[in-house]
Amino acid sequence: MPVSAADSVTTTSHSGTGTAAATSVLGKDDFLKLLMAQLGAQDPLSPMDNQEFVAQLAQFASVEAQQAQSQRLDALLVAQAGGNQLQTANLVGKEAAWKLDTLEWKGGTDTLALSAQLSAPAANVIFQLKDAAGNVVRTQTVTGASAGRVDVSWPDGASLPPGKYTVSVVASDVSGKNIPVDPLKRALITGVSFESGFAELMLADGTKLKLSDVMQVNLPAV
Repeated sequence: MPVSAADSVTTTSHSGTGTAAATSVLGKDDFLKLLMAQLGAQDPLSPMDNQEFVAQLAQFASVEAQQAQSQRLDALLVAQAGGNQLQTANLVGKEAAWKLDTLEWKGGTDTLALSAQLSAPAANVIFQLKDAAGNVVRTQTVTGASAGRVDVSWPDGASLPPGKYTVSVVASDVSGKNIPVDPLKRALITGVSFESGFAELMLADGTKLKLSDVMQVNLPAV
């Protein structure tokens, strides 16, 4: 019985541990060689059926089309990745804000900047920073705040010992009713890193931030 091209493909992709077995995907040149070998090895007294031959030619055309499509898709993915990297690089020099409940303070900078995202206007917004023992080490109150982002900073941040701190923000209206609020940390974006296989923002405080964790990007305060 003559060996079909499909049988040859199966034999090549599953045989032994040699060079043929190491290549699990056949290109159009490999498929064409198999087809020509089959034509040369067929029995002249019992040639391949015409319908089977046409089916294998169609299979060859399909392999070639899939290979071309894969190459075009790879090119598009490379172009898109390059465009995303350039777009992310445009964030350098701007300020990122992200949600957090705890802060790993490394020190070494003059200003510790925090923010809060208010869902409604607030009469009072109280920011507190507590150390690992629960002691309040920094407090600042903002009065008459509008809905949106409220910013505070401590210029003496460099004097704060490095360590882990808890961030607490409480907001209330004129009647004393609490207003939902999200604490945010702010830092200047100094660079972009792709070492992890995805984009991470390099911040002025020495940390790296995933793009998925960024809540806001703004121009730095003058």
